[in-house]
Amino acid sequence: MGVVEKIKEIEEEMARTQKNKATEYHLGLLKAKLARYRAQLLEPTTKSSGAGTGFDVQKSGDARVALIGFPSVGKSTLLSKCTHTQSETAAYEFTTLTAIPGVIDHQGARIQLLDLPGIVEGASQGRGRGRQVVSTAKTADLILIMLDATKPEEQRRLLEIELDAVGIRLNKKKPDVVFKRKTTGGITLTATVKLTKTDEKTIRSILASYKLHNCDVMIREDITTDEFIDVLIGTRKYMPCLYVYNKIDAISMEQLDKLARDDHSVVISCEMGLNLDYLIERMWDELGLVRIYTKKRGAHPDLHDPVCLRKGATIEDVCNGIHRSLAANLRYALVWGKSSKFNPHAQKVGLGHLVQDEDVVSIFTK
Repeated sequence: MGVVEKIKEIEEEMARTQKNKATEYHLGLLKAKLARYRAQLLEPTTKSSGAGTGFDVQKSGDARVALIGFPSVGKSTLLSKCTHTQSETAAYEFTTLTAIPGVIDHQGARIQLLDLPGIVEGASQGRGRGRQVVSTAKTADLILIMLDATKPEEQRRLLEIELDAVGIRLNKKKPDVVFKRKTTGGITLTATVKLTKTDEKTIRSILASYKLHNCDVMIREDITTDEFIDVLIGTRKYMPCLYVYNKIDAISMEQLDKLARDDHSVVISCEMGLNLDYLIERMWDELGLVRIYTKKRGAHPDLHDPVCLRKGATIEDVCNGIHRSLAANLRYALVWGKSSKFNPHAQKVGLGHLVQDEDVVSIFTK
C-alpha cells in the first residue's frame, strides 16, 4: 500500500470515529501517524528523476510574499498591476505554469511578490504540481491567499486545508512547548498549565509512536494534540496570511461590507484597480519591516537607501545587512531615533541593542 493510500485510510478512519473523551487517545495516535505519512509524502527519501520546469526562484529584496489561490482568481493580474512585471493572463484556467517573481518598491523597501501557479484540491498530495507550489510558499515571509469574491466561502476553507496538510500554519503562533531529546533518563513531562484539550497519556503515546523514549517536555500553554505533534515534527512554518478577495465590482455592497470586516481580509478589484494601495499598506504592516538609515561621521544620514530588517532586529543585524565583516570589528554604534534612551539625542550602544523603525545608526569599528 502506497503512502497516499495509507493517508486516505487514516483520514477515513478519523472521519468515522466519534469525537469524545473516550476516543481522544485513539484519535491522537491516528493524528501522529497521519502527520508522519504526510511528512514522508512531502519529503520523499528517494530523489525523483526527470527534469521539469523549476520552481526555485532566487530570494531577492527585503521580504518575500507568495500569492496562492485556485486557478483564474486574478493572481497574475495583481502581479502585473503592483510590480510592472508581465505575468501571462487570460480568461481560462492554468495560464501561469511556473513561479513568476516581481518587485514592489514601497517606503524604501523592495518586496518580492511571487505569483505561484493555481493550486487544485489535493495539492498537498502532489496533484497539479501542488507539492512544489506549497513548498515554495514555505520560503515566503507572508502569504496572500487570493479568492474570488463571487464564489462561495468554501474556496477559502479548501486552500487552508491544503496548506495545513503541508505544515503551513496561517496566522498562528508557535506553541509554547520546550522539547529536548536526551540519550538516557526516560521521559520527563512537565505542564505549567492545566491541559484541557489533551492529556498526559495521549502525549506519552505520541512520543512512543515517534520512538522518543528519552526526552524532556515542558508544556507552558493549553495545547491540542495537533499542536504537540507539530512541535515534535519541528518543520512547521507559522506564517502571517492575508485573505485577498478579488472581483468586488461584481458583488453587492452587503457582501462587500461583510468580507471587508473579516479578520485578515482585504477586498480589491484588480481589473478596476480598486484598493490596491491599501493592500500594499496591509502587506507592509504584516511583514513588520524595520527601516534603518545609516550615517557616516560628519555627514547627513542617507535617507534614500535604508537597511530593511524584520522586527526584533539588533545592531548586529544592521552590521550584517551592510557587510558581514562589520559585526566582528564593531567598537560601538551611535543610535538616534525611537530606540535611543536619550531621544532625540544619540545613545552609544553595542551589538545586542534592539533597533526600531526609522532609527539612524552610525557604526564605529576597531
